[in-house]
Amino acid sequence: MKGGHRSFNLSLSISFAVIFLALVSWLLKVLYSLWWKPKSLERYLKTQGIHGPSYKFMYGNTKDIMELRIKARSRPAIGLSHDIRAHVNPFVYQTMINYGKVFLNWLGPTPELVVMDQKLINEILTNNTGDFQKIINITPSLKLLTNGLPHYDGDKWAKHRRILNPAFHIEKLKQMLPAFITCCDELITKWEEMVSRKGSCELDVAPELQTLSGNAISLAAFGSSFKEGRRILELQKEQFKLFMRGLYSGKSIKSRFIPTKESKRMVEIYEEIRTLFREFIEMRKKSFRTGNTNNNDLLGLLLESNLNEELNYSKSGTLTMDDVIEECKAFYSAGQLTTADLLTWTMIVLSMHPNWQERAREEVLQVIGNKKPSFDDLNHLKIVTIIFYEVLRLYPPTSLVRRTWKTTTKLGDFSLPANTQIMIPLVFVHRDTEQIGDDANEFNPERFSEGISRASKDQASYFPFSGGPRVCIGKNFALLEAKIALTNILQHFSFELSPTYTHSPSSLPTLGPQHGAQIILHKL
Repeated sequence: MKGGHRSFNLSLSISFAVIFLALVSWLLKVLYSLWWKPKSLERYLKTQGIHGPSYKFMYGNTKDIMELRIKARSRPAIGLSHDIRAHVNPFVYQTMINYGKVFLNWLGPTPELVVMDQKLINEILTNNTGDFQKIINITPSLKLLTNGLPHYDGDKWAKHRRILNPAFHIEKLKQMLPAFITCCDELITKWEEMVSRKGSCELDVAPELQTLSGNAISLAAFGSSFKEGRRILELQKEQFKLFMRGLYSGKSIKSRFIPTKESKRMVEIYEEIRTLFREFIEMRKKSFRTGNTNNNDLLGLLLESNLNEELNYSKSGTLTMDDVIEECKAFYSAGQLTTADLLTWTMIVLSMHPNWQERAREEVLQVIGNKKPSFDDLNHLKIVTIIFYEVLRLYPPTSLVRRTWKTTTKLGDFSLPANTQIMIPLVFVHRDTEQIGDDANEFNPERFSEGISRASKDQASYFPFSGGPRVCIGKNFALLEAKIALTNILQHFSFELSPTYTHSPSSLPTLGPQHGAQIILHKL
């Protein structure tokens, strides 16, 4: 009996010892990941002259970043200043003052190198070896919202980019001109009816221009399937609202483990959008087989490019049905926000600077008159073009660019450990007085009068659509649509800021006006 007790006690002791050792091992791994490793990296980078706020256990600098951002969002920017750095990213603004153009930040236990040095930026953006890759961090809820080319890297990105490129060639974009004009006519007619009642009208142009951009994408992407395209646009708007609601409430993390009402609805929308896209694609494929198809819209051009890829290479090098669906979804979500934000900020800025609004209108009336613009007409709009360049400099669609690398990598004179992240804050780089000039925080389109390369000392000082191999594939599409829209607006209206407008740029998800864009329209 006693022997049995001893054996039981021995087994119990061994079990407790095993559990204790496992617990100690786990705690040591946690301490290594959340304290020893980050502090070692911090000391290593300091020896190379890279400094920054000290790492804080587990959270890094994320609490400070969020607290400063919440405070900034709770108050408007000062007056109508174009120096929005402290408002859009107060943490980077304060840290830059203390540590300069290159400093270390901590996103939890992950080191992030914030880079505003022109030589280093040029090295990052123009790298063709694959050392600096885009950060691909898609949560389950974000994957339901968007995927496609912007979220790919390596060989997959290269294949998709190669197949998509022909669809965005400038000669192909010319074919979409009638679609853009049709959507602009619809907007102008609506605004004229609103203005005609009193001679002027105040409205928030931000949602109006989002609708315009969404309609243009629907028509340019699907042609005759315009109504169905609008349905997808409505679903994606609902999807985005649900995503943002979950992000701010913290439900996006919980939904990974426990389904919520919002996460279930997001899945339903995801499936409905995919079904609609699949039907469009199957219909268009049938048209291809019979030779009865019109390739003037994006979907037709994409399928044509994919077919050519299959003929010239192999079926394994083409896009699958799922690939095509995700690319169409990405085009919808990214294209709508980018163009809408550009047009919104252009109307706001031209309201702040009426002399430039008048110069742009005079050019439009001289080059185009009151007729519909042709592609060649748009190319002759020099003042309108430099206005867009300057608006993109001050208010780029995305306020930052991120990259990472998998192995120890050289950047300038620095030797950087694997899995370090890089963040390039465009709002800051575009306002570098050493590169742009003393008037870097002022609206001065003349700086682009001799081209983008002459607007700053180093061309790496200006990249509103990113740069290098990963420059935005939809750049020309967005600028063409924006030119047509602004041309039509200038032909029919003058506009000014409403007294109710609050200048408060916000960077989630793209750089837009936090409280809307209240503009007073006047019929010409």
